[in-house]
Amino acid sequence: MHVVTLNLNGLRSAVKKGLPDWISTQSPDVLLLQEVRAGPMPEVFGALGYHSVWHPAQRPGYSGVAIASREPLEQLETGFGDELLDAEGRLISGVLGGVRYASVYLPSGARGERQDFKDRSLPLLSAWAADAISRGPLVLGGDFNVAHTELDIKNWRSNQKNSGFLPHERAWMTELLQSGLHDNHRAALGEQAAYTWWSNRAGAYANDVGWRIDYLLSSGVRLGQVQAHRAARLSDHAPLSGILTNMLD
Repeated sequence: MHVVTLNLNGLRSAVKKGLPDWISTQSPDVLLLQEVRAGPMPEVFGALGYHSVWHPAQRPGYSGVAIASREPLEQLETGFGDELLDAEGRLISGVLGGVRYASVYLPSGARGERQDFKDRSLPLLSAWAADAISRGPLVLGGDFNVAHTELDIKNWRSNQKNSGFLPHERAWMTELLQSGLHDNHRAALGEQAAYTWWSNRAGAYANDVGWRIDYLLSSGVRLGQVQAHRAARLSDHAPLSGILTNMLD
């Protein structure tokens, strides 16, 4: 099972940048998508042979998550059960082959007034993940807007007081991983640095001044051959892909 997670930074924009051709070349079985910034557009993925499910934001052109899959998902679930968070379309999941696949898009706190909202989302995702883990195998992919360790951000010293690398965010990520979720990308990287997002500021991408804020986490299963497709340039995020290798006892 080939799984990809990708923050699109707008589905329409990603399509113009070659998303359909990239999907056709990579041929993933499951696509976990974030920041769709559009209402349901099943025709985009239907033309490529995929079923799709959607959880858009109530605000047009903002946020939103979706999952596209070769086979239809079962036991579809949307949201955290929090009215404010769910109005922004930030979590969707469904079951395929006995595994629950979830696409999550946690808020950014880059605008100061949004940090409290982001902090509100962290324990809610922890609670959701704990419940999902208790029910069976889980693959949780998406844009967490948190760089976990110093290996996950190029300029970590100068970002210690910035959203996405704040001490309490990093501590939360540690606790999430200790709750039974496995960071498959970090396991593949070892001590190597590799990033999944680059600012649009001049030189950030060219100089690889990035952050690793997109994850493929799992419980009850493992993903191998995990890699960030830096050269794809479908958005300001790189697609992150992996192959579901085995079920764990």
